[in-house]
Amino acid sequence: MPLRRPIFTSLLLSGVLAAPVPALAGGFYLQEQSPKETGRALAGAGAAADDPSTIYFNPAAMTELSGVQTSVGGIALMASAHQANRGTTRTVPTLPGVRVPVAGNSGGNPFEKVIPVPSFYATAQVTDRLWLGLGVNAPFGLKLDYDDGFFGRYDSLYTNLKTYNIQPSAAYKLNGNFSIGGGVDVQYVKVTLTNALPQLSPLIPTDGLARVKGDDWTVGWNAGLFYTNGDTNVGVSYRSGIRHRLTGTQTISGLIGFPVNPNGTVNATAPLDLPDIATVGFMHRLTPRLRAMISARWYNWSKFKGIAITTAVGSTTNKELDYKDSYSVSLGGEVDVSPALTLRAGTMFDRSPTNPQHLTTRVPDGDRVWLSAGATWNISSAFALNLSYAHNFVEKANIIRPDSYYPSPATVTATTLSQTSGNADQIGASLTARF
Repeated sequence: MPLRRPIFTSLLLSGVLAAPVPALAGGFYLQEQSPKETGRALAGAGAAADDPSTIYFNPAAMTELSGVQTSVGGIALMASAHQANRGTTRTVPTLPGVRVPVAGNSGGNPFEKVIPVPSFYATAQVTDRLWLGLGVNAPFGLKLDYDDGFFGRYDSLYTNLKTYNIQPSAAYKLNGNFSIGGGVDVQYVKVTLTNALPQLSPLIPTDGLARVKGDDWTVGWNAGLFYTNGDTNVGVSYRSGIRHRLTGTQTISGLIGFPVNPNGTVNATAPLDLPDIATVGFMHRLTPRLRAMISARWYNWSKFKGIAITTAVGSTTNKELDYKDSYSVSLGGEVDVSPALTLRAGTMFDRSPTNPQHLTTRVPDGDRVWLSAGATWNISSAFALNLSYAHNFVEKANIIRPDSYYPSPATVTATTLSQTSGNADQIGASLTARF
């Protein structure tokens, strides 16, 4: 007996939605929140206390910034990724056990040539103990667009995830050595995802298409502690995880040959859990001109077990992702060549949160190693120009990703087999003004 339309459509949409949304749970955290910090591979994060961008890394360290200070800048991220087909296949519903090769091109470099990551920070000393600050940045983001005919098209085609974070903060100096600080994070996220859908018969020359769109506003919080004795700074900070509930639509088009027409648009929702982040930083003055720094950060990605997708037709599908907690460790230093010029450099190991069993071409990520260099030119007592460059070496990874579509007996399983590789360059600049 044929399935009734509401039941069939519900099951179909659940299967389709389960495939593209795991893109929201990979290594798409943007470390590039400060051009000055990028120059030392974030080794000063939370402890250096020498730039308004400390609002993001440790709001308590604002107490080291006198008067009113602002920092406006951005980082140009130039990333590349390459996919190599290792035998991608799909099944045929009427032929159990038969797997048909999925042909196609490599998808090209899915990243835009230049991806801007802007930021703005401002701090103000209200009294000899109280500071206020505001930060505006984009802490999470990802944009990829594979060529038409990509062999991994059933896994992903287009991804555009944007976040905008507004952080009002305050810091209070308890005494000459200790400060506390904190703030709220008002965060907006917007997501658009597409992937091709396999037809029931591999002889049909065109694919179907699934498109997911959604957005959300949510609030989180942050807090920090800061200690200094003049020669050594220690900073500890915590950013709460933010649980977004994306609301939007799922559109299916181009599918043919089904008992009931599956094409159309339906409302859908999905949670997006962004991780808690804890940072510990140290800075020590080796000489009056030379400083050494180390920072470590922990990301609570393991809270992201999967994505539950609810459609307007009343079905819920859970997609297991099983991400891992991750961390990054940075070492760096800087030297004052003259009162007008400071040079810095650093390195960082940044572990990917992705699970090898659930890798996807939508987030072609691996463990990363940074090499960074930067400089500050103090134009005057009121203005400073910060410049930085970093190269990211990204570890190669093998993708083995089966995704199943449609309810039995029409189930089609597409297994994407690919080797992913890539790297990234960053060029940053910011202008700091002091009043």
